[in-house]
Amino acid sequence: MLDSYKHKGLRKVLVKQLREKGIKDEKVLISIEKIPRHFFVDKYTAEVAYADKALKIDAGQTISQPYTVAYQTELLHIQPGERVLEIGTGSGYQTSILLELGAEVYTIERQKELYDKTTKFLPKLGYHPHFYLGDGSMGIPEQAPFNKILVTAGAPGIPETLLKQLAIGGILVIPVGDEQVQTMTTVLRISENEFEKVEFAQFRFVPLIGDKAW
Repeated sequence: MLDSYKHKGLRKVLVKQLREKGIKDEKVLISIEKIPRHFFVDKYTAEVAYADKALKIDAGQTISQPYTVAYQTELLHIQPGERVLEIGTGSGYQTSILLELGAEVYTIERQKELYDKTTKFLPKLGYHPHFYLGDGSMGIPEQAPFNKILVTAGAPGIPETLLKQLAIGGILVIPVGDEQVQTMTTVLRISENEFEKVEFAQFRFVPLIGDKAW
């Protein structure tokens, strides 16, 4: 796997574009500039790999647009050492960014094809999250509570199962809507039974599939 000067130059251009689109968290931008996105989408040319757009990967899934990845990650306000639950491992690109930010990442993927590929691939890059194969809408209750929860698929609502696994003071970031468009939403857990929801911009994700997705 080659990470050439050309690849690094394309990442610098991508980060400049993300800044211009409003991403302000320098730690997130540094992570995006560091991680070779072309490793995660090796069937595409370098120019396509570093274009600010979503790309198809295996199992009918996608790797999110870099802007979307940066936007969601910025909303999480990751602090080093925090326990983060990621719903939808996918290619592992978002997982890598969370790890670069110093999080302890628990990531769950329902597509065995992606799970098998990513569990072999990420360690080769030096990334070692806690991998799980299963229904992401159920979360990982045996490892709860989590400081942050990130859902990388569009959901018609906010699964109660995930809210229960969020630590007090923790943040859940999830795109909520129908199959055509979703609104990026954050939920802050204020107390045992009190939550504060804020809605942001609209995006389009692959759907969240699972027993508790609805």
